Amino acid sequence: MSLPLVIVNPTSAGGATGRAWPRLASVLRTHFGAFEVMFTKRAGDGRVIAEGEARAGRGLLIACGGDGTVSEVAGGIIASGADAVLGLLPSGTGGDFRRTLRIPSRDADAAAALRRGRTVAIDAGRVEYRNGRGENESRCFVNVASCGIGGDVIRRVKASKNEWLPVRGGQLLGGRAAFAAASVRAAFAYERPRVRVSLDGGPERTLPVTSFCIANGRYFGGGMKIAPEAKLTDGLFDAVAVGDLGTLSILANSYRLYLGTHLGMKEVSRTLCSRMSVRAGGLEKILLEVDGELAGSLPASFEIMPRALRVRVP
Repeated sequence: MSLPLVIVNPTSAGGATGRAWPRLASVLRTHFGAFEVMFTKRAGDGRVIAEGEARAGRGLLIACGGDGTVSEVAGGIIASGADAVLGLLPSGTGGDFRRTLRIPSRDADAAAALRRGRTVAIDAGRVEYRNGRGENESRCFVNVASCGIGGDVIRRVKASKNEWLPVRGGQLLGGRAAFAAASVRAAFAYERPRVRVSLDGGPERTLPVTSFCIANGRYFGGGMKIAPEAKLTDGLFDAVAVGDLGTLSILANSYRLYLGTHLGMKEVSRTLCSRMSVRAGGLEKILLEVDGELAGSLPASFEIMPRALRVRVP
């Protein structure tokens, strides 16, 4: 039987994952055991590596990086059709998916959870959208996709150069701060568009939105609990619409997003669905982010894939 494979994105967290890898590898050997490793070199490598290794019979594929790396490895496993299991060794910026799975942020604890954990089957999503070249493209996602201000926030986070600060234990301080700072800047600059949404093949509704989230997991944006009632095993998305809030209202209520109490606001709505289509209500270009990465723009369609992925959890 082949050893588990760790797929490392060395550029994750502004290159901090690559610099921390020798120490991470030592911690993983101590608290998990033997493994093999492969490094990604460009966007998309995680998916290609995971798909090939899963098809070849690799039983456990561990994503070492941020939410984008996790999403790529998960997508490769799903595309392979094999019975491989996804593991997480978090070392990225947002760390949002691991929060829903309750995977520890401390390296030694995460490694121990990989060794002693259990395997569960969870839902995943598939989205078709327009990429940066204006072409239709599809991909899987495991956590949250959003349109509206979220895309602008991701763009600003990716453009930041000095947000990543290593602290004791090798963990990264700055992920939440980076997202919070980008959110503040985006709130002042963002113009709230209207989107047209159809749920489960029903009639379209036009909504003014600050953010529209299609959630499988509960967290996005570096720890915002955007979908506090989302479940990874219910075969449904949580669609959360944050309506036409002004800049001051966004800033004054941002704490609610981290606590998950925003669903009580009159400007926020939540519904469940298994399929959805979203398009711009006008001629403006509305960015789409998927699992913490800027994917492209609307129009987009989403469908849930029940129990499509097996994951190692504590």
